[in-house]
Amino acid sequence: MIRYQLRCGAGHEFEGWFPGSAAFERQAAGGLLSCPHCGAPDVTRALMAPAIHTGMPARQMEETATPTPPGHAPQAMPDTMLALLQKIRETVETHCDDVGDHFAEEALGMHRGEREARGIYGSMTEEEHAELDEAGVEVHAIPWVRRADS
Repeated sequence: MIRYQLRCGAGHEFEGWFPGSAAFERQAAGGLLSCPHCGAPDVTRALMAPAIHTGMPARQMEETATPTPPGHAPQAMPDTMLALLQKIRETVETHCDDVGDHFAEEALGMHRGEREARGIYGSMTEEEHAELDEAGVEVHAIPWVRRADS
């Protein structure tokens, strides 16, 4: 996952999470992005600050850092982003089938017409993600935040 600082034509800044830079480019070119504040469709990448080396030894950084599991959102995020991701999670859980770690198998089966097309969610390995990408199966990973009611 890659995090971009985004800006709409009205000047609102917000974060966006994408599987890679190509996914951002496809979504932007397809008109699939909009500002969560005002709904403006003209979204571009904003200037982002580079990572700064703190001088802390790598071993000490590893010991003090709280890792973020793949596919999960980091702890500190704006309230509006958290609320949007919680709404996405609620919608996905309500309208899609949880296929667990059989996600790649199910998605590939639907892509090939071997299974009925339906909304699914679950988990996959990086290798399975690469296989789906190679087969032309478009999937989207979203940060899986805690439920709004938890």
